[in-house]
Formats: sequence, structure tokens, C-alpha cells
Amino acid sequence: MALQISATNPEQPAVLLDLPWNVPLDEWPEEYLVALPRGISRHVVRFASAGAEVVAVKEITSRVAAREFGLLRDLHRLGIPAVAPVAVVTGRVDTDGEVLESALITRHLKGSLPYRSMFESTLRPTTVKRLMDALAVLLVRLHLAGFAWGDCSLSNALFRRDAGAYAAYLVDAETGELHQNLSPGQRDYDIELARMNISGELMDLEASGALHPSIDPVPFGAAIVQRYEELWHEVTRESVYPVDKRHYIDRRIRRLNDLGFDVEEMQIERSPQGDTVTFLPKVVDAGHHQRQLLRLTGLDAEENQARRLLNDLESWLAGEDDYAPGDPLGARPEVLAHRWVRDVFRPTVRAVPRELRGEMDAAQIYHEVLEHRWYLSERAGSDVGLEATIEDYVAHVLPHTSTALTPPPENVTSSRGY
Repeated sequence: MALQISATNPEQPAVLLDLPWNVPLDEWPEEYLVALPRGISRHVVRFASAGAEVVAVKEITSRVAAREFGLLRDLHRLGIPAVAPVAVVTGRVDTDGEVLESALITRHLKGSLPYRSMFESTLRPTTVKRLMDALAVLLVRLHLAGFAWGDCSLSNALFRRDAGAYAAYLVDAETGELHQNLSPGQRDYDIELARMNISGELMDLEASGALHPSIDPVPFGAAIVQRYEELWHEVTRESVYPVDKRHYIDRRIRRLNDLGFDVEEMQIERSPQGDTVTFLPKVVDAGHHQRQLLRLTGLDAEENQARRLLNDLESWLAGEDDYAPGDPLGARPEVLAHRWVRDVFRPTVRAVPRELRGEMDAAQIYHEVLEHRWYLSERAGSDVGLEATIEDYVAHVLPHTSTALTPPPENVTSSRGY
């Protein structure tokens, strides 16, 4: 039986061949291994050096390895936070000719920890809650993509610090299934499994003395259900706004961004009573907004600036009569985007006197104006429009900033308030 390595990168097999595939994984010599925290797994898992990278190697049957490898590739294609698949190794035999199990290889997620390593020092209840929030966000992302996890638990995820919160990554897709869409029953099944698994894991920690005494495993396990339902409702609900309440759309987008979701598409249906706005959130990769803005408009901006500008562009496009996504007779998005640059973006930037701009570039100026528009609209209870926003911004905000990079003093009554 010949050893076979099926890899995502054509350069990987040569590096992976140096690993001792003729030895059972739990007997690999220390010289190949890397000492990193490991979570609980039903299979043998080891971290090893593969060239300049650290990889996780898991022994499983060839059929299961190939299936999980394919699912992880699908998740990465969909932009879901998960460990990156590297290769599947089959045809393993030991020195006596005995057949060994196949191996699934994934890339080690730098800076991540399994939950048990995090509980080595007793975590405060607020920190445990942030872990649950991160897992709930991951589960919502998976379900939006049509992925039924089948075994959501703390053990099957890795956690990485994300500013003051945590981000969760799927590490075990063995029981998962990818569908076009999930039914309510499939989602409910995943949620119920998560509740039971998490409560059980917290009970184990409690028995070992690693759980904060104020944490009750059952209510904490059940809390993920409530958090999930809140998130799912927020990202899938249909919102109806009056025509003059455009700033409500901005508020909704901000709330979704704060929850960890980027709004890639907004479907707006007009009616005599108002605008029906349906948000279709999609998690996108780092730098996505920069690349998309550059492709559509030619504007080169920082990621957060680009996201804010794209949100405004999307709202503006929805009001254009010749904007018809999917209609071959409609205007191309690039054409409309350049119209937005010509008719909206550039006139707004030019309306701000050069002597008041300081070190701000055009993208930052427009971003600041949008922020001020949102603040004024919230205060007025209706959309104040760009012209009024620019006039107030130039008259009351910029004069109070020495470098046009810091917000005005708090005692300036017409300042932006954010």
C-alpha cells in the first residue's frame, strides 16, 4: 500500500513526507512534536512541526478524514471561522506491514486555546459568559451558511482573544453536514446539543474544582440558547422603516457590526407605507471591504473606512431606479458606484475646506461626515441629509479640532456625541 498525501497546497506534501507516518501517532518521537495545549478529543491528536509551520495531526479512518477535509475546505470557502485544512494522509503502514489509520492535518490556529487550558486559572463569570457569546456567534454563522454542526461544544472549538472579547473557531467538523439552508428543526437540534454538551463540560470543571463557585453549570449551559436566539433574530429579522428614517438603517448596520456580522447585501422593497429592509449578513475575511471598495470605486481606504463607505454606497444604490441586482438589463454595480463617487463622495469631500482638513484623507473626511450625519439624524428623529450635515460639520465640529483627527471638546453642544 503506497503512502498518499492529498494537500491543499502543492508544496505541502514534500514537507509532510518528513513526518514518521509509519509510526502510530501516540508513539511519535518527541523530536517531531510541539508542546501546545490540547483539548479533549475522541481521537489521538498531536501537534507537529512541518517546515516552518505547526500542524495538528488527527488519526481517523480514511473515509472520515476525507469527509472532514472536504467540509473544512467548504467552511473556509464560505468564510466561516474554522481551523484550516492542510492535507489527508492515507496508505499508512508500520514497519511490520500493519495498516495504520489515516490522518487529517490542519494548520495550528496561532494564539488560540482549548477551553480547558483557559480554565486552568479559574475564570470569572463574566469571562465565561464571553466564551459562551463567542460560541453562540460561531453557531449562528454556521447556521447562516447552512452548516449543521452536529456536536457543538466547548471541546470542539478553539478560542482566541479579540480585543475585550473572544472569537470562537470550529476545530472539529467530523459530525457536520452542509446544506443549502437549515430547517428550524435542524437548528433546534444543534442548539439543544450545545446546551447539553456545555452544561456537562461545566459540570466536569466543577467536579475538578476549576469552575468559579458562583457559576451554576445548568443555567450557564442554557444561556447559550438565549444568546443564540437573540443573535439569530437580529441577523434574520425583516425591518420596516418610514422613508424619512434612513438613519435607522445605519443603526441596524451598526448593531450587526457590533455583533460580529458584516452586511454584504441589503434587499430593499418599497411600499406605500415605507421601505421594507431585509438584511442578509455575511461574515467576510480581513481586508474584504478594502478590496471591494477599490474594485467598485477605485478608492483606496483603511478597512473600517471602507466598510463604512460601502454601507453608505449600498444604501444609496437601493434608491437608484436602475439598480436591479441580478437583472442583466440593469446598470452594472461598477457603473453605479462610480456615479456615487462623482455625485456624492467627491462633492461631499470638496465641501470641506482644505484648511480645516488637517491630516485627514478623503475617505476619513467622508467617514467623519457620515458619522456626524448619523448623530444629527438620531437627535432630530429623521434623516437630515448630506447638505445640512456638511454645513453643521464644517461650522461646529472641525473648528474645534486642532488636527482634524480628534473629537471636539465635550462641552461643545453641537459636537458629534460619539
